[in-house]
Amino acid sequence: MTLRIIHVGLGGWGQSWAADVVAHNKEIETVAWVEVDAPTLAKAQERLKFPAESGFTSLQEALDTVDAEAVLITASLPGHVPSAVTALNANKHVLLEKPFAGSVQEAQQVVELAEQRNLLLMISQNYRHVGIARKAAELVKNQELGQVGVVNIDFRRWANVGEVGSNRHLSLWHPLLVDMSIHHFDLMRMVIGQEPVRVQCTTYSPSWSKFVEAPAAALTITFDRGAIVNYRGSWVSPAPQTNWAGEWHMECEGGEIFWTCRGEIPDALQLRPLGKRMRSLKVPELEYVDRSGTLNAFAQSVKHGAPLETSGRDNLKTLALMFGAIRSAEIGQPVDLTEPLPILN
Repeated sequence: MTLRIIHVGLGGWGQSWAADVVAHNKEIETVAWVEVDAPTLAKAQERLKFPAESGFTSLQEALDTVDAEAVLITASLPGHVPSAVTALNANKHVLLEKPFAGSVQEAQQVVELAEQRNLLLMISQNYRHVGIARKAAELVKNQELGQVGVVNIDFRRWANVGEVGSNRHLSLWHPLLVDMSIHHFDLMRMVIGQEPVRVQCTTYSPSWSKFVEAPAAALTITFDRGAIVNYRGSWVSPAPQTNWAGEWHMECEGGEIFWTCRGEIPDALQLRPLGKRMRSLKVPELEYVDRSGTLNAFAQSVKHGAPLETSGRDNLKTLALMFGAIRSAEIGQPVDLTEPLPILN
C-alpha cells in the first residue's frame, strides 16, 4: 500500500521536492498540498498539476479534509515547528526539512511531542544518502587506517549574485551555518562516528560580500573520542568551487582518506596508507540517493518499522552543533556542547 502524505511548503524548494523526489517514489501518494501564500500555491498548482480542491492554505484544513498517514514539511524555517506540532497533534508521522527548529529548546519540545504520541519524526539530512559518504563512514568504522586524528574540510561556492531584494539567499539568517554547514555538521557525525563536544567558530564578511549576515566561517570542532575537525566554508569565495559535500582530508593513525561528492567535480574516494601511494576506491551505487534516500527511509520506517537514522532525537546533536557554532561566533569564545545552550535571538 502507498503512504498517503500531505505536503506542506510549496516555494521553489518545496516544488522541487514534489516534482523531483516525491513524484518518483511509487510508494508515496500526495493527497493534499499546503502553502500559506495563495499566489505561491497557485503557481505550484500550475507547475505540479494537482487538482484545485487538493490545494490548501492551512495545514489544519487539509488535515480536516483528507485522509493521510504522514506530513512532509518543506516550508521555510519559521514554519517548521508550527507545522510539525499541528501534524503530530493530528497523529501524523512527520518528515521535516533541516534545520528543523529555530532553537534546540524548540526542537526538544517537538521531539518529546512525537515520542509522547508514539509517532515518527524524521529530519531530512539528505547528504547522508550518498554512496561515497557511506563508504567513508564504513572505512572509519572498520578502522581501515586506524583512529581518526584530524579532519580538514573545505567548502567554497560563489553565491554573491543579485541584490538583497531579488535574491532571498542574501538575506538569510546565518546563511552559511544554517543553510549549508548543517549538512556538513551532520556528515561529520556520521562519517567520523563521534559526537561533537566543543566548537570554536569565527564568522566573517569580506568587503565584497552582498550578504546581510556573514557568509563565511572558520571552525575548530572537538569530538568526544579525540577527533578534531578544521572546517572552512564560504558563499563568497573566488577560489575554485568545491562540490556541495565539500573536500574532506582525513588524517588517520595509518594514513589518509580523501573524498568529495555532490557537484560538478567528479566524485572521488581515495585511500593512502602510510608510506604508500594514493589509490582510488570503487563505491557501489545506492538505489535511493540524496533526498530520494531520505524519503524512502521515511516510508520504510512508517510502513515497515525500519529504524530511523536521522530521527528528531538523533538530529538534536547536529542542531546543537549548528547553534553552538552560532553562539561561539557571537561571543568570540569556544562553546561547550555538553552544556545547555542559551536561546539565540
